[in-house]
Amino acid sequence: MKSLTKIIILAAILAGLAAPSYAESIVIEGSTTVLPIAQRAAEEFMNKDSAADISVRGGGSGVGIASLIAKTCDIADASRAMKDQELEQAVARGVDPVANVVAMDGIAMVVNSSNPIDALTKQQVKDIFTGKISYWSELGGANEPIVVVSRDSASGTFESFGELALDKQKVRKDALMEASNGAVASTIARTPNAIGYVGLGFISTSGLKPLALNGVMPSKKTVLSKKYALSRPLFMYTNGKPQGLVKDFLDFVLSKEGQALVGEEGYVELN
Repeated sequence: MKSLTKIIILAAILAGLAAPSYAESIVIEGSTTVLPIAQRAAEEFMNKDSAADISVRGGGSGVGIASLIAKTCDIADASRAMKDQELEQAVARGVDPVANVVAMDGIAMVVNSSNPIDALTKQQVKDIFTGKISYWSELGGANEPIVVVSRDSASGTFESFGELALDKQKVRKDALMEASNGAVASTIARTPNAIGYVGLGFISTSGLKPLALNGVMPSKKTVLSKKYALSRPLFMYTNGKPQGLVKDFLDFVLSKEGQALVGEEGYVELN
Protein backbone atom coordinates (compact mmCIF):
# COMPACT_ATOMS: atom_id res chain seq x y z
CA MET A 1 0.00 0.00 0.00
CA LYS A 2 2.86 2.37 0.88
CA SER A 3 4.49 1.67 -2.49
CA LEU A 4 1.23 2.42 -4.31
CA THR A 5 0.88 5.69 -2.40
CA LYS A 6 4.42 6.70 -3.39
CA ILE A 7 3.68 5.95 -7.04
CA ILE A 8 0.51 8.07 -6.97
CA ILE A 9 2.35 10.99 -5.36
CA LEU A 10 5.22 10.73 -7.86
CA ALA A 11 2.77 10.66 -10.79
CA ALA A 12 1.05 13.78 -9.49
CA ILE A 13 4.39 15.57 -9.17
CA LEU A 14 5.43 14.61 -12.69
CA ALA A 15 2.06 15.72 -14.08
CA GLY A 16 2.53 19.09 -12.42
CA LEU A 17 5.97 19.43 -13.96
CA ALA A 18 4.74 18.50 -17.42
CA ALA A 19 1.93 21.06 -17.59
CA PRO A 20 2.84 24.74 -17.04
CA SER A 21 0.80 26.43 -14.33
CA TYR A 22 0.46 30.21 -14.27
CA ALA A 23 -0.38 32.00 -11.04
CA GLU A 24 -1.07 35.27 -12.82
CA SER A 25 -2.55 36.62 -16.02
CA ILE A 26 -0.90 39.03 -18.46
CA VAL A 27 -2.24 42.14 -20.17
CA ILE A 28 -1.25 43.15 -23.72
CA GLU A 29 -2.07 46.68 -24.86
CA GLY A 30 -1.21 49.12 -27.63
CA SER A 31 -0.90 49.31 -31.40
CA THR A 32 -3.99 48.59 -33.49
CA THR A 33 -1.61 47.46 -36.24
CA VAL A 34 -0.16 44.74 -34.02
CA LEU A 35 -3.56 44.01 -32.45
CA PRO A 36 -4.66 41.31 -34.96
CA ILE A 37 -1.38 39.44 -34.37
CA ALA A 38 -1.69 39.69 -30.58
CA GLN A 39 -5.35 38.64 -30.58
CA ARG A 40 -4.82 35.66 -32.86
CA ALA A 41 -1.69 34.49 -31.04
CA ALA A 42 -3.35 34.87 -27.62
CA GLU A 43 -6.38 32.88 -28.75
CA GLU A 44 -4.27 30.03 -30.11
CA PHE A 45 -1.95 30.07 -27.08
CA MET A 46 -4.87 29.83 -24.63
CA ASN A 47 -6.43 27.04 -26.70
CA LYS A 48 -3.24 25.08 -26.15
CA ASP A 49 -3.05 25.86 -22.43
CA SER A 50 -6.27 26.53 -20.55
CA ALA A 51 -4.27 27.72 -17.52
CA ALA A 52 -3.06 30.78 -19.43
CA ASP A 53 -5.06 34.00 -19.04
CA ILE A 54 -4.18 36.68 -21.61
CA SER A 55 -6.08 39.94 -22.05
CA VAL A 56 -5.53 41.88 -25.30
CA ARG A 57 -6.64 45.44 -26.08
CA GLY A 58 -5.72 48.21 -28.53
CA GLY A 59 -5.59 51.96 -28.03
CA GLY A 60 -2.51 52.80 -30.10
CA SER A 61 1.25 52.44 -29.67
CA GLY A 62 1.51 55.51 -27.44
CA VAL A 63 -1.17 54.15 -25.14
CA GLY A 64 0.53 50.76 -24.87
CA ILE A 65 3.94 52.25 -24.17
CA ALA A 66 2.46 54.59 -21.53
CA SER A 67 0.82 51.58 -19.88
CA LEU A 68 4.10 49.66 -19.85
CA ILE A 69 5.80 52.65 -18.21
CA ALA A 70 2.96 52.88 -15.69
CA LYS A 71 3.28 49.12 -15.08
CA THR A 72 -0.39 48.51 -15.96
CA CYS A 73 0.35 46.14 -18.84
CA ASP A 74 2.87 43.34 -19.32
CA ILE A 75 3.38 43.67 -23.08
CA ALA A 76 3.12 46.91 -25.07
CA ASP A 77 2.33 46.40 -28.74
CA ALA A 78 3.98 49.10 -30.86
CA SER A 79 4.31 49.81 -34.57
CA ARG A 80 7.22 52.16 -33.91
CA ALA A 81 10.31 52.26 -31.73
CA MET A 82 10.06 53.96 -28.34
CA LYS A 83 11.03 57.63 -28.28
CA ASP A 84 13.94 58.94 -26.20
CA GLN A 85 11.49 60.77 -23.94
CA GLU A 86 9.54 57.57 -23.32
CA LEU A 87 12.72 55.67 -22.54
CA GLU A 88 13.71 58.36 -20.04
CA GLN A 89 10.28 58.17 -18.39
CA ALA A 90 10.58 54.39 -18.20
CA VAL A 91 13.96 54.54 -16.49
CA ALA A 92 12.61 57.10 -14.02
CA ARG A 93 9.79 54.69 -13.13
CA GLY A 94 12.13 51.72 -12.76
CA VAL A 95 11.01 50.12 -16.02
CA ASP A 96 13.52 48.50 -18.39
CA PRO A 97 11.89 48.40 -21.86
CA VAL A 98 13.02 45.51 -24.05
CA ALA A 99 12.04 45.63 -27.73
CA ASN A 100 10.93 42.28 -29.15
CA VAL A 101 10.45 42.41 -32.94
CA VAL A 102 7.59 40.05 -33.84
CA ALA A 103 6.90 40.85 -37.51
CA MET A 104 7.53 43.24 -40.39
CA ASP A 105 4.90 45.49 -41.92
CA GLY A 106 4.35 47.97 -44.73
CA ILE A 107 2.36 51.19 -44.42
CA ALA A 108 0.12 50.89 -47.46
CA MET A 109 -1.31 53.93 -49.23
CA VAL A 110 -4.98 53.23 -50.00
CA VAL A 111 -7.85 54.96 -51.78
CA ASN A 112 -11.50 54.15 -52.37
CA SER A 113 -11.86 51.31 -54.87
CA SER A 114 -13.72 53.63 -57.28
CA ASN A 115 -10.71 55.95 -57.60
CA PRO A 116 -8.98 55.64 -61.03
CA ILE A 117 -5.57 56.53 -59.56
CA ASP A 118 -3.36 53.43 -59.28
CA ALA A 119 0.04 54.82 -58.27
CA LEU A 120 1.74 57.78 -56.61
CA THR A 121 5.30 58.85 -55.97
CA LYS A 122 6.54 59.38 -52.45
CA GLN A 123 6.79 63.11 -53.20
CA GLN A 124 3.16 63.21 -54.32
CA VAL A 125 2.09 61.49 -51.09
CA LYS A 126 4.05 64.05 -49.10
CA ASP A 127 2.49 66.92 -51.06
CA ILE A 128 -1.03 65.51 -50.52
CA PHE A 129 -0.66 65.04 -46.78
CA THR A 130 1.08 68.37 -46.16
CA GLY A 131 -1.47 70.34 -48.20
CA LYS A 132 0.45 71.21 -51.37
CA ILE A 133 -1.86 69.06 -53.51
CA SER A 134 -5.59 69.36 -52.80
CA TYR A 135 -7.39 68.06 -55.92
CA TRP A 136 -7.26 64.69 -57.66
CA SER A 137 -7.10 66.53 -60.99
CA GLU A 138 -3.55 67.61 -60.09
CA LEU A 139 -2.65 63.92 -60.22
CA GLY A 140 -4.56 63.01 -63.37
CA GLY A 141 -7.80 62.12 -61.63
CA ALA A 142 -11.22 63.76 -61.33
CA ASN A 143 -11.65 67.45 -60.52
CA GLU A 144 -12.63 66.62 -56.94
CA PRO A 145 -11.11 67.68 -53.60
CA ILE A 146 -8.89 65.10 -51.90
CA VAL A 147 -10.17 63.89 -48.53
CA VAL A 148 -7.11 63.10 -46.43
CA VAL A 149 -7.51 60.45 -43.73
CA SER A 150 -4.73 60.00 -41.16
CA ARG A 151 -4.12 58.22 -37.87
CA ASP A 152 -4.17 60.24 -34.65
CA SER A 153 -1.08 61.22 -32.68
CA ALA A 154 -1.32 58.26 -30.26
CA SER A 155 -0.67 55.92 -33.17
CA GLY A 156 2.70 54.41 -33.92
CA THR A 157 1.65 54.20 -37.55
CA PHE A 158 1.13 57.98 -37.50
CA GLU A 159 4.67 58.42 -36.14
CA SER A 160 6.20 56.01 -38.65
CA PHE A 161 4.31 57.57 -41.56
CA GLY A 162 5.46 61.02 -40.50
CA GLU A 163 9.10 59.91 -40.55
CA LEU A 164 9.06 57.63 -43.60
CA ALA A 165 6.69 59.54 -45.89
CA LEU A 166 6.53 63.15 -44.71
CA ASP A 167 10.12 63.75 -43.57
CA LYS A 168 8.65 64.73 -40.16
CA GLN A 169 6.49 67.52 -41.61
CA LYS A 170 3.03 68.05 -40.12
CA VAL A 171 -0.12 66.54 -41.59
CA ARG A 172 -2.50 69.13 -43.10
CA LYS A 173 -4.96 70.64 -40.64
CA ASP A 174 -8.10 69.49 -42.46
CA ALA A 175 -7.13 65.80 -42.34
CA LEU A 176 -9.59 63.41 -40.70
CA MET A 177 -7.75 61.86 -37.75
CA GLU A 178 -8.82 58.29 -36.92
CA ALA A 179 -7.98 56.17 -33.89
CA SER A 180 -7.34 52.84 -35.62
CA ASN A 181 -6.44 51.09 -38.88
CA GLY A 182 -9.99 49.78 -39.02
CA ALA A 183 -11.45 53.28 -38.71
CA VAL A 184 -9.19 54.58 -41.50
CA ALA A 185 -10.14 51.65 -43.74
CA SER A 186 -13.89 52.03 -43.17
CA THR A 187 -13.78 55.82 -43.69
CA ILE A 188 -11.98 55.46 -47.02
CA ALA A 189 -14.22 52.59 -48.12
CA ARG A 190 -17.29 54.84 -47.84
CA THR A 191 -15.64 58.06 -49.11
CA PRO A 192 -14.99 58.09 -52.90
CA ASN A 193 -12.36 60.88 -52.84
CA ALA A 194 -10.46 59.78 -49.75
CA ILE A 195 -6.84 58.66 -49.35
CA GLY A 196 -5.13 57.29 -46.29
CA TYR A 197 -2.68 54.72 -44.98
CA VAL A 198 -3.10 51.40 -43.15
CA GLY A 199 -0.98 48.46 -42.05
CA LEU A 200 -0.43 45.70 -44.60
CA GLY A 201 -2.91 43.44 -42.85
CA PHE A 202 -5.79 45.82 -43.66
CA ILE A 203 -5.37 46.30 -47.43
CA SER A 204 -7.81 43.51 -48.26
CA THR A 205 -10.67 45.46 -46.62
CA SER A 206 -13.65 45.68 -48.97
CA GLY A 207 -13.88 49.04 -50.73
CA LEU A 208 -10.15 49.79 -50.55
CA LYS A 209 -7.54 49.88 -53.31
CA PRO A 210 -3.82 49.84 -52.45
CA LEU A 211 -1.57 52.12 -54.49
CA ALA A 212 1.88 51.50 -55.90
CA LEU A 213 4.45 53.84 -54.35
CA ASN A 214 7.39 54.81 -56.57
CA GLY A 215 6.28 51.97 -58.84
CA VAL A 216 6.26 49.33 -56.08
CA MET A 217 3.09 47.73 -54.69
CA PRO A 218 2.90 47.04 -50.93
CA SER A 219 3.18 43.29 -50.36
CA LYS A 220 4.94 40.78 -48.14
CA LYS A 221 7.60 40.25 -50.79
CA THR A 222 8.38 43.96 -51.33
CA VAL A 223 8.39 44.67 -47.58
CA LEU A 224 10.75 41.77 -46.86
CA SER A 225 13.08 42.86 -49.68
CA LYS A 226 12.77 46.48 -48.47
CA LYS A 227 11.87 47.58 -52.01
CA TYR A 228 8.68 49.11 -50.65
CA ALA A 229 9.60 52.52 -49.22
CA LEU A 230 7.26 52.49 -46.21
CA SER A 231 8.42 49.32 -44.44
CA ARG A 232 8.89 48.97 -40.68
CA PRO A 233 9.25 46.41 -37.87
CA LEU A 234 6.47 45.65 -35.38
CA PHE A 235 7.26 45.34 -31.66
CA MET A 236 6.05 43.80 -28.46
CA TYR A 237 7.82 45.66 -25.62
CA THR A 238 8.34 44.07 -22.21
CA ASN A 239 9.65 45.31 -18.88
CA GLY A 240 13.02 43.62 -18.77
CA LYS A 241 13.85 40.25 -20.28
CA PRO A 242 10.63 38.25 -20.73
CA GLN A 243 9.92 35.72 -17.98
CA GLY A 244 7.17 33.28 -17.05
CA LEU A 245 3.96 33.47 -19.05
CA VAL A 246 5.21 36.56 -20.92
CA LYS A 247 8.24 34.62 -22.15
CA ASP A 248 6.18 31.58 -23.08
CA PHE A 249 3.77 33.74 -25.07
CA LEU A 250 6.52 35.61 -26.94
CA ASP A 251 8.31 32.33 -27.64
CA PHE A 252 5.08 31.11 -29.20
CA VAL A 253 4.68 34.27 -31.33
CA LEU A 254 8.24 33.86 -32.61
CA SER A 255 7.91 30.12 -33.19
CA LYS A 256 7.20 28.59 -36.58
CA GLU A 257 3.54 28.19 -35.64
CA GLY A 258 3.28 31.74 -34.31
CA GLN A 259 4.91 33.24 -37.38
CA ALA A 260 2.50 31.28 -39.57
CA LEU A 261 -0.30 33.14 -37.75
CA VAL A 262 1.51 36.43 -38.48
CA GLY A 263 1.42 35.55 -42.16
CA GLU A 264 -2.23 34.51 -42.04
CA GLU A 265 -3.11 37.93 -40.60
CA GLY A 266 -1.49 39.61 -43.61
CA TYR A 267 1.84 40.64 -42.10
CA VAL A 268 5.39 39.62 -42.95
CA GLU A 269 6.91 36.68 -41.08
CA LEU A 270 10.41 36.85 -39.61
CA ASN A 271 11.21 33.24 -40.56
